[in-house]
Amino acid sequence: MQNEFPMYILKALKDQYPNAHTELNYKTPLELLIAVVLSAQATDVGVNKATPALFAKFKTVHDFANADIANIEKYISSINYYKAKASYIKRACQKLIADFGGKVPDSLEKLVTVPGIGRKSANVILINAFNKAEGVVVDTHVSRVSQKLHLTSKKDPIKIEQDLMKIYPKENWADVSHLFVLHGRYTCKALTPKCNACPISNFCPSKQ
Repeated sequence: MQNEFPMYILKALKDQYPNAHTELNYKTPLELLIAVVLSAQATDVGVNKATPALFAKFKTVHDFANADIANIEKYISSINYYKAKASYIKRACQKLIADFGGKVPDSLEKLVTVPGIGRKSANVILINAFNKAEGVVVDTHVSRVSQKLHLTSKKDPIKIEQDLMKIYPKENWADVSHLFVLHGRYTCKALTPKCNACPISNFCPSKQ
């Protein structure tokens, strides 16, 4: 069972979350990029409440790039660190125009050069907007689930990602990203894990 355990986890979580995908609402790669910037240290629910009005006001990369930062702030003031994020959004869109023809690039190497976009955010954008997996999304949920399942003993997100990329074939990286996030968000919670509702609890080394 030890060697089969990682794939067993994936199958069980697919059954639990059959339509796993990002819970950020977006229609275009640009909207996803902006939503991802806003989601840092904020909930997807909170971001989704703010973005409809934001995207109705600013429809193109040029709208954001040319906007007064104070005007962007007005639409995202309900979100943590909104002043810094407004600056990131404006600078990110200026970068897209200057270096990528106004388009969101579809490679990790290029995405991480965009202000406000680190490796985790780039992975979210690639997997969801372009159906490309160059890595695994590692947020607090993925970190916790991976550690509890003893798939990694690391604390650093980059090292956790490297461990998961070694365990799972590339064609599973997108699924790992979606499923581990959802499992950590709704079942394997930090303070109150719902072990009784967990499909892999009988085999989980950290079952409470």
